[in-house]
Amino acid sequence: MNIELVRKLDFYLGIPLCLIGSLLKKVGGALAFARKPGPPRNVLFIELSEMGSVVLADPAMVKLKRSLNANLHFAIFRKNSASLKLLDTVPRENVFVMGDAGIFEVVADCLRFFFWARAKGIDTVVDLELFSRFTALLTGISGATRTVGFHAFYNEGLYRGNFLTHKVAYNPHQHISKNFIALVNALLSGEAQTPYSKTAIADEELALRKAPVADEARQALIDRIGRACPEYRLSPHQLVLLNTNASDLVPLRRWPQAHYVKLARMILESHPNVVILLTGSKAERAGKAGIEREIGSARCVNFAGETELLDLPVLYSLSAFMLTNDSGPAHFASVTQMPAFVFFGPETPAVYGPLGTMTPIYAGLACSPCVSASNHRKSACRDNVCLQVITPEQVFEILKPALELPGSEAGCQKAFLPFSVR
Repeated sequence: MNIELVRKLDFYLGIPLCLIGSLLKKVGGALAFARKPGPPRNVLFIELSEMGSVVLADPAMVKLKRSLNANLHFAIFRKNSASLKLLDTVPRENVFVMGDAGIFEVVADCLRFFFWARAKGIDTVVDLELFSRFTALLTGISGATRTVGFHAFYNEGLYRGNFLTHKVAYNPHQHISKNFIALVNALLSGEAQTPYSKTAIADEELALRKAPVADEARQALIDRIGRACPEYRLSPHQLVLLNTNASDLVPLRRWPQAHYVKLARMILESHPNVVILLTGSKAERAGKAGIEREIGSARCVNFAGETELLDLPVLYSLSAFMLTNDSGPAHFASVTQMPAFVFFGPETPAVYGPLGTMTPIYAGLACSPCVSASNHRKSACRDNVCLQVITPEQVFEILKPALELPGSEAGCQKAFLPFSVR
């Protein structure tokens, strides 16, 4: 569905529906038909729109599972559902996949969700979304007796109704994964608080499990890369991944294509042992073909569409590092040991940095970051100077330590320090 249409529907329909739903809930729970209270047994997490957030929420889900031994469930849009399979924290039979092809499918799936939540015995909902009124409404109709989510309180936040039993203060100054853990801490709290959650969250709590990689899958992908790039040999070649796209949700996150082309040429000319793969989805393959032609080297191939999401841990295990815009693949890399170098501008790495071995590349302009939960992640900017000012020459210098390591060592390197271009 068109992103701008989604925003308009969320505003013009979401506000009155949240108001009506909240009033119905207040006068007797007519909307929710809630069950009698009891200990959390079937907990539903809701995060529809961003694949990367599924990875960022994994430490929170693991903590809840460990603390309560509850059955975990998840609701997500169909196009993002494969991201839950990377770590399989939530059993696949407990995933509610919502269609996103159009308004009629969404409405039909809301009705389906109403009955699914009751069939699964959902007694607790953790709404991971920061700004979506749609997920607030799903929380309201879930029938859960405990509902946890972010609430604006006295801040200039987005109105999302009054469906929450545990209202958590979103902290824009700490990492989003810690905010997600704060939601779980609110649920685990033995006493009522205003606001939740009055807890300290240690960095160690953000530890992320790694996805297993089978030898057979590894060899199969080596063969696939060899067919796409006859020049490639596992030894002595070093695989470098370039992810030049970004989600349509925030297209301002893209480093200029011409910069990627120039940088790739610099890498290939100075490092004859490097093979570059341009990664992406099948839908991005045509666009990557133009970049491949501009680079014009047999050691740079368009690999977009050659892998499914579940192949990515295997590909990352074979690669020295990835250079990427701030998007899903930056977070998917966190489930492996591969380092990722990530461009930031409209977003800040302090809040949305991946949990793996990551080096942020960030100019830190006065206007950056410009998107947040309070503005529906919509910026007035149409000229992302915050990324344009980062030159290929500067990025090449940042990548040098990784390029000069043997392939196997580069893939396990953890010593890179955060680097900000000023």
